[in-house]
Amino acid sequence: MQVRRLEITGAFEFTPKAFPDHRGLFVAPFQEQAFTEATGHPLRLAQTNHSVSARDVIRGVHFADTPPGQAKYVYCPQGALLDVVVDVRVGSPTFGRWEAIHLDSTQHRAVYLAEGLGHAFLALTDNTVMNYLCSTGYNPSGEHGINPLDPELGLPWAAELTGEAILSEKDRNAPTLAEAADSGLLPDFNTCLAHYESLRTAE
Repeated sequence: MQVRRLEITGAFEFTPKAFPDHRGLFVAPFQEQAFTEATGHPLRLAQTNHSVSARDVIRGVHFADTPPGQAKYVYCPQGALLDVVVDVRVGSPTFGRWEAIHLDSTQHRAVYLAEGLGHAFLALTDNTVMNYLCSTGYNPSGEHGINPLDPELGLPWAAELTGEAILSEKDRNAPTLAEAADSGLLPDFNTCLAHYESLRTAE
């Protein structure tokens, strides 16, 4: 398993080795030892999610109140997508910045986003599947969104879209990053760092 630490604190890219043969292919997108060595703590798994998206669907930018927050380990077992990590933590040196990674069923890369980070993706094929390993369960009162078309964020959708972006009403009507910051909706960077440290020191 190859691991790459992204420039945004708390985000990592994982690339597992695939084993194709005459029967098909075997790959392990999540490997606990590699994950723990990279992050300093095991992944607490409370829920798995599975989404199927048509071409040009954008989901996100989603994040959760931290603590407890919701860390996500995501990969694409079918199709292809552009996965985007957005730093929405107030006080972070990379606040408002994003990193984009192509995930697909050919390279089998995965992305880990620590609690407090924003997540979005654009489906690049029909029937694109995204699998999520989540550290906490669904908590509607603690989950929030940023408009993925916020021009100030400038997320890299335009170069990949073949038509008009397809969004849920909730995502389309979500606040901009600046509006969310003004309303006190965003996670605090130092609070997130303290939470990450508590995960590393937990017995």
